[in-house]
Amino acid sequence: MAFAPVAVRTADALLALAHELAAMAADAGAAGSMAGESLRLARKVSLLVHLLEEIRDFAWRNGGEAPSSSSPADKLKWSCISEMVVALQVVRRFLILHRGRILGENSVAESKCNNITIQYQFVAWQLEKVIGNISYEYFKIPDEVQEEVELVRAQLRRETRKAGTVNLNIFQEIFSLLSSTSSKALKRQSHFKLEEVKYETDSNIDQDLLDIVILVAKVNGKSRYHAERMLPNLIERLKKSGVVGLTGNVKVENKLMEYGRSIADENNADSPVIPEDFLCPISLELMRDPVIVSTGQTYERSFIQRWINCGNRTCPKTQQKLQNLTLTPNYILRSLIMQWCEVNFMIEQPPQPISRAKSDGSLDESTKESSLIEALVSKLASRSPDDQKLAVAEIRLLAKTSMNNRIILSQAGAIPALVSLLHSEDKKSQEHAVTSLLNLSMYDQNKGEIILAGAVIPIVEVLKFGNMEARENAAAALFSLSLINENKIAIGSTPGAMEALIKLLETGRPRGKKDAATALFNLCIYQGNKSRAIRDGILGPLLLMLEDSETGHLVDEALTILSLLVSHEEGKEAITNANTIPILLDCVRTGTERNKENAVAILLGICQNNSKNLAYMGRLDAVVPLTEIARSGTERAKRKAISLLEQLRKMQIH
Repeated sequence: MAFAPVAVRTADALLALAHELAAMAADAGAAGSMAGESLRLARKVSLLVHLLEEIRDFAWRNGGEAPSSSSPADKLKWSCISEMVVALQVVRRFLILHRGRILGENSVAESKCNNITIQYQFVAWQLEKVIGNISYEYFKIPDEVQEEVELVRAQLRRETRKAGTVNLNIFQEIFSLLSSTSSKALKRQSHFKLEEVKYETDSNIDQDLLDIVILVAKVNGKSRYHAERMLPNLIERLKKSGVVGLTGNVKVENKLMEYGRSIADENNADSPVIPEDFLCPISLELMRDPVIVSTGQTYERSFIQRWINCGNRTCPKTQQKLQNLTLTPNYILRSLIMQWCEVNFMIEQPPQPISRAKSDGSLDESTKESSLIEALVSKLASRSPDDQKLAVAEIRLLAKTSMNNRIILSQAGAIPALVSLLHSEDKKSQEHAVTSLLNLSMYDQNKGEIILAGAVIPIVEVLKFGNMEARENAAAALFSLSLINENKIAIGSTPGAMEALIKLLETGRPRGKKDAATALFNLCIYQGNKSRAIRDGILGPLLLMLEDSETGHLVDEALTILSLLVSHEEGKEAITNANTIPILLDCVRTGTERNKENAVAILLGICQNNSKNLAYMGRLDAVVPLTEIARSGTERAKRKAISLLEQLRKMQIH
């Protein structure tokens, strides 16, 4: 597949435009010189920068030559980038039109507010529509960037839903008319100019409809003259969809429907309005786990962590540089949110501390259990190594048996005490401690506490130097902790963590190898950990797992990890240099359905747009097994195999 230099220039221009809009948001946000609608829109565009960088890189990787030989489907997939340029130009025009209107400023008239709202809704609708046309698979957009983009799309959809069905239908038809093909057709229909006078003077024309057309045309850089010329054609289109009647007016039932919606909104006015301070600035949703970043702004933990995971090092709200990546729980705000939720019956409350006594004053079973646990936890600080060992062995069992025990143990302060015990010179106590932390981490709220207690570094030390069972459970603990996205970064960046997991993958018992493989897979979901794993030597053990039939079930794990690594340029190069193609083709020929699917996906990753690797595959008679997969494999395997076969065919033609 080849792309013209114009495609690269388009991608570069698109990225430059996005950076310009992001800079406008940063400057205006700091100065308070932009209205709420404009600021929200500009910030949404700033979240698209990583997507546009990936598209630009895709264009460069594909050589910068014209797609003249590409299929119509490929040309259509690339055409959405030109649509994105137009959409961002419309965003810029909207921001410039309303640059003078600052947040909190009173409008000159109510109609001016309505005009801005209509334009904002159209711009948001157009941007969401264009983003939705971008093929993630075609442009090879990484999963973490896809998540970021889908978040923006969800926010834009929430904004456009406020416009109502009628306006959205009108937006759709105006958008079609403003496209280049429709515009050319409109110019050829000169008789509309005569009709234009008729509609201008006709008292039956719907003034609201005309106003919408003029406002949308303006934000698209068109004059009132263009809007009025467009109106007759628009009315004809809207008649077919039933939005307007024969007279050119929006149908009464449609207006009633919108009126009914507004009445319903008024009736819901008594519903609790969530205080703005309780909403995450990124998701615009009620926060459940608010955290503070270094700039002092508060966000929902999962959303700000996703922002950071995508490589951002600025505060989304202020655009100031983050001095560090520490996320500090905002306990005060969380308490206020919980109180507000309780009053307004909004959400289920988190688990409450275990009750100490029954109403008659007698101790219940949970209180007795709490007393026992508190006594055991106090023994963890004993000066007697034997007392410590007995206590931690019991805690290990208690943490394994029930969720309630995990909650009580955490409340009793077991986690910091167990972390301290990881430094014990007694290998058995060390094993019990790391296993207890593994068991406690099964309760999600404990995961954060374990990380905050500084457990990662000592767990890695146990992974390196503990007895074999302790090493296995340390690997399992790292996997459990890494299920929280932000912990993937903390664990992956800990010196020696990836290396120790890889060592266990190479030298451990079958169970230990599986624990290590599972932890490594989960850590490598984060893009930054892929290069660390490659540099620390993960490929060697993975290839041995593929070649050694005695590992059996571990072939699944090895292929799954490789399928993650191949999405990283460094991983792709390392997998190619390791001469994996013959091994992967063997998996395609003789593996399980899952093995075949992952092997084909890896082959596609290292062979796509790589004539040398494709030629090597051709010499190894890859066509036969790939054809079989394309005929009878899983749906995902079929797609990957068909793509590989198509590339092999094109290579033979040339």
